[in-house]
This record gives sequence, structure tokens and C-alpha cells, in this order.
Amino acid sequence: MDSDDLGLFGPGSVTWKVHEEPILIVAGLRSLYLQALHPRAMAGVAQNSNYRTDAWGRLVRTATYVATTVYGTTAEAEAAGARLRRLHARMRATDQLTGEEFRVDEPDLLRWVHVTEVESFLSTARRAGLPLTDDEVDGYYTEQRRSAALVGLDPATVPGTAAEVEAYYREVRPELRMTREAAETALFLTAPPLPWKLSLPARLGLTLGPPRWAYLGIAGTALALLPAWARRLYGGLGLPTTALSADLTVRALRLGLGAVPRRYLEGPLLQAAKERAARLAVTSQAG
Repeated sequence: MDSDDLGLFGPGSVTWKVHEEPILIVAGLRSLYLQALHPRAMAGVAQNSNYRTDAWGRLVRTATYVATTVYGTTAEAEAAGARLRRLHARMRATDQLTGEEFRVDEPDLLRWVHVTEVESFLSTARRAGLPLTDDEVDGYYTEQRRSAALVGLDPATVPGTAAEVEAYYREVRPELRMTREAAETALFLTAPPLPWKLSLPARLGLTLGPPRWAYLGIAGTALALLPAWARRLYGGLGLPTTALSADLTVRALRLGLGAVPRRYLEGPLLQAAKERAARLAVTSQAG
């Protein structure tokens, strides 16, 4: 049955092991800080996205897309990828340095977004304390080539191991820099408008209520988790103590989230995927 299809990965994959970690909320923010350092990619976002007026809506849509590709059926994942490809195919942006108009679905831009996203997911989960062997790390990157194919990339052109990801970063780093758009985006990511209910203290004159302090802590941790070369582009010193502090903080966050009952942290797509896996296991045993 298609309804019992386990999708692109399945319960035995490294992808499921990584993405079951609630700490990936920090990883998602880290990837956005990293992506903003690519001037062309940043121009594509700034000139086509409504992230400033609908920041939380865009966050929810992005999270839903990722969850669908990880936990949805194969048909659901492919449909989500097709919708994204159609959306990107219509978008154009102007390079602020050269004045050239370009498509936002250029392979180089799609590859940058993909690599920074999956590397952020993996490195954040690992630094937070998720035990992964080197083989599992490489396995995750190899599995995630399937996600890259959904956005229109040739999987063979996408880094599939930790060594290939490091080589890719070394290759692309000369193209990265702090632009005005990157600085404005980073500032927005650090202090975005909170959803109405969470921003109620501000409406009452309490400008830094608990939700704001909590978010600032997450944003600061996401920035500190960036590679040293990326922190330097943001004006930081890239000190080893920064990385150590980030590791301690993200481990504490993971421990705190671990105390929350799983049913409150698992989204409907993950729950549905686990139910399908359980049905298939029963069917397999009965057969």
C-alpha cells in the first residue's frame, strides 16, 4: 500500500536518527546564518521572500517541507519537491555586484542551501551529544543526496561524505562575504518579531520578556555553532573558547529537551511515519 510506504529514508536510516532530535531547531537557525553569507543566494532570498513580514509562517512552511521529505511517503516527498521546483523556477533576482539577473534555482545556489542545511543539522546534533560514528556521518550525507534530488540537483554533484562537505566549504569560501543584505538578515534572525501571543509582554511595555530572552539565547547559540571562518565573517574572533561554550550550551539544551515527554515534541508527520513503520513490521512478521 502506498499509505504504508516508508518514504525516502525509513526507521533504519541515519536521517531518521538525526532528525528525531528536537535540538535541530537550533540547527535550522544556524543554517540560515550561514546561508546569508553567500551574496548571490542572499540576494535571491531578499528579493523574492516575504520573510520579514511573515517570518514565522515561512519558518513553519520550511519545517513542514523538511519533515515531509524526511518522514512523508515517497509520493508526498516527491510532490513537495515538485512544488518547490515550480516555485523556484519562476523566481529571478539581480546580483547586487554585477547587475546580472539570475534564476534562484541555479545549481550552485541550490547546492549551497542544501549543504549548509544538512551540515547544520548533522553538526548541531552531534555537538549536542547525539552519538554518531564516522560511518554514520558519511551515511547521513549520502542519504541526503535524495533530498538534494528533490530540489532539482544532480545527486552526483552534491557532497556525500564529511570529507566532501569540508572540501566543498573550502572551495566556496572565497565567494562568501558580509554584505548589507547579510547583515540585515542576521540582525532580523537574531531579533525577529515574535508571534502575537508571545509578544504580548512587549505590547504591555515589557520589551524583553521570557520568550524574547529564550529566543536570544537560541540565536546566540546558533551563531556560536558556526564554523570559525563563518564567525569571523560576522565580525567574531572565532576563538576556540567560543566553540567550547557553544558545545556546552547546546548539550544543555538537548538535555533539557530530553526531559520533555516525546509526544509533545514529535510532529504529526513523524508520528504518522512511526505508525506506518509499525504496521509494516506487523505485516512482515505475519508474512
